[in-house]
Amino acid sequence: MNISSVVIQCQPDRYDAVKAWCEESGVCEFHFGDKERGKIIVTIEAADVNEEIGSLMAIQRADHVISAEMMMTYQEDLDDAIKELEASPDVPDLLQRVTEEEIDPATVVYHGDLKKKL
Repeated sequence: MNISSVVIQCQPDRYDAVKAWCEESGVCEFHFGDKERGKIIVTIEAADVNEEIGSLMAIQRADHVISAEMMMTYQEDLDDAIKELEASPDVPDLLQRVTEEEIDPATVVYHGDLKKKL
């Protein structure tokens, strides 16, 4: 699951129309707006990156939207992948030895493959 915040810019006199579109479209969820500045903050919830980008593009194409830019994104699958990597016992021997202070990190020269060094 991906959750992203998007800042929408529109003309202040078109704010109500853009806000109504956001609330009725099913593409995003309205959270906050500043009518005087024509700014609206919404979130997008999507199953994956492709759906997330599709939703952003739908907002960008909506009537009276000057711009819509993604400000932050959270990817639940990415967090799971990071946790899996952190729990993995497949740490290269060289890194393990540096971590255990058997090797001075200043002496390690990286050329793209730690397995072939030392």
